[in-house]
Amino acid sequence: MRSMGLADVDAVLAIEQAVQPYPWTRGNFSDALSGGYRCMVDEAGGVIVSYAVLMPVLDEAELLTIGVAASRQRQGLGRTMLAAQMRWASANNMRRIFLEVRVSNLPAIAWYRKTGFIEIGARRGYYRNAQGCEDALVMACDLIDENLGRDHG
Repeated sequence: MRSMGLADVDAVLAIEQAVQPYPWTRGNFSDALSGGYRCMVDEAGGVIVSYAVLMPVLDEAELLTIGVAASRQRQGLGRTMLAAQMRWASANNMRRIFLEVRVSNLPAIAWYRKTGFIEIGARRGYYRNAQGCEDALVMACDLIDENLGRDHG
């Protein structure tokens, strides 16, 4: 696993376009890189197979996007990428990670629950879809227990 660079955007964009119904654009990834977000990729045999973008904000972070090449899904790569982002956030004194997920994306919701995320709210009409738009479920995972000072990432 390593930091994403501008030279990686084409490969990341190809995965994003293949696995997301409404993918990020080249500009979104370029903006994330220039904005100083934590943009990571993982490779297998010199080929990028997963990526994630985490936006740190003070003592919290938001997982903006995460993806795994379609041919490599269900092999633990997403879990490994998410765990690495959570460890980094915890090591950098971030207390919580947030994310939004389409309410229709039941497999992703179940996966996030298994990794420690809980539902904390919703954003009405947040995502585009074929019918116009759909709601997002807002989820969060506490990384540090304030009472015990323990890392849960």
